[in-house]
Amino acid sequence: MIAEKLEEIERRFQEIEAGMARPENISNQEDFRKLAKEHAELREIVATLRVLRKVRGELKKTQELAAHETDDEFKEMAQEELRLLEKQQEDLEALLKGMLLGKDTRVVKSMFLEIRAGTGGEEAALFAAELFAMYMKYAEKMKWKTELMSASASSLGGFKEVVFLIDSPDAYPKLRYESGVHRVQRVPETESQGRIHTSTVTVAVLAEPEEVDFKVNPEDLRIDVFRSSGPGGQHVNTTDSAVRITHIPTGLVVTCQDEKSQHKNKAKALRVLRARLKEQIEEEQEQEVSAERRKQVGTGDRSERIRTYNFPQGRLTDHRVGLTLYRLEDVLAGNLDPVLDPVVSHFQTELLKAR
Repeated sequence: MIAEKLEEIERRFQEIEAGMARPENISNQEDFRKLAKEHAELREIVATLRVLRKVRGELKKTQELAAHETDDEFKEMAQEELRLLEKQQEDLEALLKGMLLGKDTRVVKSMFLEIRAGTGGEEAALFAAELFAMYMKYAEKMKWKTELMSASASSLGGFKEVVFLIDSPDAYPKLRYESGVHRVQRVPETESQGRIHTSTVTVAVLAEPEEVDFKVNPEDLRIDVFRSSGPGGQHVNTTDSAVRITHIPTGLVVTCQDEKSQHKNKAKALRVLRARLKEQIEEEQEQEVSAERRKQVGTGDRSERIRTYNFPQGRLTDHRVGLTLYRLEDVLAGNLDPVLDPVVSHFQTELLKAR
């Protein structure tokens, strides 16, 4: 897929170069400017592609040399050269992929991960807590800095909702496609007849917007303070430190009561609110994209069922990419790469197709 795209780009680049070499065939100055702009946009990609081809040629020659070399010293030198060329090839391929994806590879310094219990009552809340633990273990494994932003506990120790921040530019590219409905199938602890129940949990991944890029008008906010209460909040303190912020134009509400300080709770709630508002605006903009492209790359719509966790079979299935793994315990222990890598690769390929 990527090779075909690169060949197409190179052909177009050559067409533009041929056209610009004969300016008399270009009808007006505006058309010439457009061609010059497109030429400039493609130049770096084509130049990198040609370097990659050269490296691949050198790699092939060195492989042949290493295969037929009998002198140990020269063979060792050839092997070292092979390692360097293979690394260079890998770096150039990654660079080209990034260039093709363009704006879709934007750097997100920090992100919020929101987990909400859906259908299934307490069982959904318990699974929400397990997903929260899974993502936290993965973040710890990746050495990402995390911070709990808000949590609403259920009576049996699950979560009705939990929001946490991951502060690392490596997190968003890995987790951005986790948004959607996660379905769990198992026998709940409260089920006396041993029947399998199906419950759902909603996950949302929100890129935290930069302050300079996205501002919220203070006049659009209603801020209420109240005393922390309920599981998870009853021991925070006995003062009005909990904060609820309502964005009046959209009706979005964010509550935070995990800190003893009203000021800290307000700051956390504002950060989450800004991320939710930015996502809402981006979703509205996405609606303007063609129906065909939405079909190809997905909208990130939270109503889409993306994954099933089947406990009786120890099976995890990602419905978007047709991935099935019989290692559910391992995944829930935070070993997410076997799930995340195929999903990210799939969506990057789909984005390239849509370009």
